[in-house]
Amino acid sequence: MSSEEKEIILDLRGSEDLLGYAASKGFRSFIVDRSIERLPKNIVTYAYGGQGEINIVGYKALKVFPERPFAVWHEIKEKADEQRALEAADKGASALFLEAKSWRIIPLENIVALLQGKGTKVIVNIREMGEVETMFNVLELGVDGVVYSISETGEIDSAAELLSSLKMFRIPLIPVRVTEVREVGVGDRVCVDTSSILEFGEGMLVGTQSNFLFLIHGETAGSSFSAPRPFRVNAGPIHSYIILPGGRTKYLWEVEAGDKVLIVDAKGKTRMVTVGRSKIERRPLILLKTEADSMEGKVLLQNAETIQLIEKDGRPVSVTKVKPGDEVLAYVKPSTGRHFGIEVDEFVVEK
Repeated sequence: MSSEEKEIILDLRGSEDLLGYAASKGFRSFIVDRSIERLPKNIVTYAYGGQGEINIVGYKALKVFPERPFAVWHEIKEKADEQRALEAADKGASALFLEAKSWRIIPLENIVALLQGKGTKVIVNIREMGEVETMFNVLELGVDGVVYSISETGEIDSAAELLSSLKMFRIPLIPVRVTEVREVGVGDRVCVDTSSILEFGEGMLVGTQSNFLFLIHGETAGSSFSAPRPFRVNAGPIHSYIILPGGRTKYLWEVEAGDKVLIVDAKGKTRMVTVGRSKIERRPLILLKTEADSMEGKVLLQNAETIQLIEKDGRPVSVTKVKPGDEVLAYVKPSTGRHFGIEVDEFVVEK
């Protein structure tokens, strides 16, 4: 299941009045204690007492074969519980709600592997929102959903923001025309070393203006004088913006180990990676000025052959070979303000 399809199921038992608000924030699946009148469209409700569209039963109830549709709640305590999960799927459970209190990752990896192609969702109860990313990436495939108990609107807002940041989306990139290239002296530039392997054509969106960000290619190829560093993007000086999951930005100066940043390819497809290290060193810099739709954008980069932008046909091009009239890929949008990395609707000019 892709990250676009994974879901956070909100446990609203005792707080069913919040369902409408949660639905307005994009949530579509809920656990409830009572039936809900006038449900919003495309909403699925689960219940242990038969009050939801899908009844949640215990594993032992499979002996009498519950009415469909049904889901199964099961606690993972021992190795045999993995086979019990498979049995529930074979008997037609639409979903498995799993509780794993001690061993969590290994049993879940085994169950995800066992249930591939079964059509049964694997859903795990979590205690805190920080577990979501881990659960969504168990055995790379990840579980299909997590259950999180909430009781107030602020918790719904936090869950919605997190889910949005974890989903892959496309960023519209356009070719922008280079108007000027010149050396500007020495500055402190940042290499962002990630904990993931970057593919050819992938990089990070970086720029001097938060609304005009350039796709800087990862060091995936190397050269006759340098080895590849497929985990690294030589991103630019410390003042530059870098785009993060959820559309936020940070200054490169602020990026550090453990942060999440967005990797983007030439078609605008995105994925989230974790920063392993941010390395700041003094290096000679080069300035590129560009224009698109009467807007001017600038970026400063290290003046070296291994630093590459991406041309409109998707091929990397060294910053040392870029010349006026060339076109490179960038993310351009109308100018807005930023407050601690969050976009706000105010007048601002960055030059």
